Amino acid sequence: MIQGLDRINELAKKQREAGLTNAEKVEQQVLREDYLRQIRGQVLHTFSGLTVIDPLGTDVTPEKLRKEQEANKE
Repeated sequence: MIQGLDRINELAKKQREAGLTNAEKVEQQVLREDYLRQIRGQVLHTFSGLTVIDPLGTDVTPEKLRKEQEANKE
């Protein structure tokens, strides 16, 4: 599970029910940014391991992705 998600949910619930203090709003924003950073990292990690194959079985992985994969191997 992604770190901080429970706290994000707690703050969202509190925001709906009673509102947030300025400090809690700042904390919520920081947690959301961290959450998005983690999700983007997971997506990039997943895509960096892909190989694209066309219907004929030919490897058509974009050159940019191949270079990234080679850089990660080193």
